[in-house]
Amino acid sequence: MANLNKVMLIGNLTRDPELRHTPKGTAVSELGLAIKRVWNNDQGQKQEDVTFVDVTLWGRQAEVAQQYLTKGSPAYIEGRLQMDSWDDKETGKKRTKMRVVGEVLQLLGSRSGGSPASGGGGNYSAPQSSSAPAQHSGPPQGASAAPIDDFQEDDEIPF
Repeated sequence: MANLNKVMLIGNLTRDPELRHTPKGTAVSELGLAIKRVWNNDQGQKQEDVTFVDVTLWGRQAEVAQQYLTKGSPAYIEGRLQMDSWDDKETGKKRTKMRVVGEVLQLLGSRSGGSPASGGGGNYSAPQSSSAPAQHSGPPQGASAAPIDDFQEDDEIPF
């Protein structure tokens, strides 16, 4: 039987990313993401629901998040679910928490603080093995559309 563990989220950061380093020097960043869902109920009234998700980024992605993202920034995260478990020191009970381990980070919005639809952003992807985080990520992959202001029309059209 095949297995799939893939998550794709677009939301806004609930706090500034927290960057730290492992003893071996690998960057790791923890951030919170708020994802809003809007729908109409049976009476046609608009309803909203917000889901809060904890995300962990490793390597260059963690550094990029800390450098360019702040509370309220929109971001696209692609990754996998991971269940963390530990013993609570105060109660001695077993605790668990689901989190997303980010494998792709795309900055949404523009550098000048415009709307997400105005372009900008970057895509930072680092393939990771299932057993250990990547030590570093490769060059940015993918592309985002250029802002409408950057479009220059050619005078000669070949058809």
